[in-house]
Amino acid sequence: MLNILLQFPVAMKRQGYLLEQIADMSNLELAYHKAQRGKGKSVQVQDYHRNLYDNLFGLRAQILSGDIQVGDYHFFTIYDPKKRQICAAPFAQRVLHHAVINVCYPFFERRQTSDSYASRIGKGTYAALEKARVCARRYPWYLKLDVRKYFDSINHGILRSQLCRMFKDARLLLLFDKIISSYEATTGVGVPIGNLTSQYFANHYLASADHYVKEVLRIPDYVRYMDDMVLWHTDKEQLLEIGHRYREYFEEQMALTLKPFCLNRSVKGLPFLGYLVYPDTTLLAQRSRKRYLQKIMRYQSFLENEVWTQSEFQRRVLPLTAFTLHANAKGFRTKIHVENAIE
Repeated sequence: MLNILLQFPVAMKRQGYLLEQIADMSNLELAYHKAQRGKGKSVQVQDYHRNLYDNLFGLRAQILSGDIQVGDYHFFTIYDPKKRQICAAPFAQRVLHHAVINVCYPFFERRQTSDSYASRIGKGTYAALEKARVCARRYPWYLKLDVRKYFDSINHGILRSQLCRMFKDARLLLLFDKIISSYEATTGVGVPIGNLTSQYFANHYLASADHYVKEVLRIPDYVRYMDDMVLWHTDKEQLLEIGHRYREYFEEQMALTLKPFCLNRSVKGLPFLGYLVYPDTTLLAQRSRKRYLQKIMRYQSFLENEVWTQSEFQRRVLPLTAFTLHANAKGFRTKIHVENAIE
């Protein structure tokens, strides 16, 4: 079978001599400011800041010598919205990850199609939701797909091969290799949820699949938010056939397993990114309603017990409420706020 993975995306000139840009002090300063944003009270951040320039010069030396320190993750589990193991890197490594992405982001971006919405400037959850709304009005059938245990299933060999086709600087590739090798779910497989670089590696890993479904399978419309994918079509049987061929691609070329298909009419509602998308309206998914209620009650408890100030409470509630504003949820939101006396 022709190795389609080697064909998509279309070959571009590989990028070299980027390591010096990553190690540049102005880039490291920017990386530090991004890494500490919202975490200024953290003991790790405060310790790093006390000797900021010594730490940044030390990081610069590590990057240029290739002797970078990666790993030593702190593992914890979250259940929002589903059970996931998070790998928190030490703060110094988070500065490194930001420094890498500051420089390498444009090259990852060039490999993406317009249908990919995660970890991209000008895209994001709400842009993906709007695309889904448009497609729900345009097509009578959708096929929703997602990957089983995606981050823990990313094959190191395939990822390294993808990066080698995009970058030619051997020292940068060695840096990537050390980051990739710092975590395994099973031998040679998996990237840690929590690393900034993992987000970009994971999004890039499926860029070839985006090109395949659009340019080879010729799906009429498509959206992907990390490993959540939706395909739309006017014909149910053609859509299902495309889905089977797409699954074969994932298994044979990406070493990934898709969960069972979710094939349905658009008028029945598409569960996507915490919403239910219909041709004429968008509702909050049941799990999003439950999550909103649980968080509001917990936040209210923190305020009443003086764990949080009023300003901290409002800072946490605003983005939580903003999520509901993208759905027809005014009645639900008002009911919760009245019951919990939230202004």
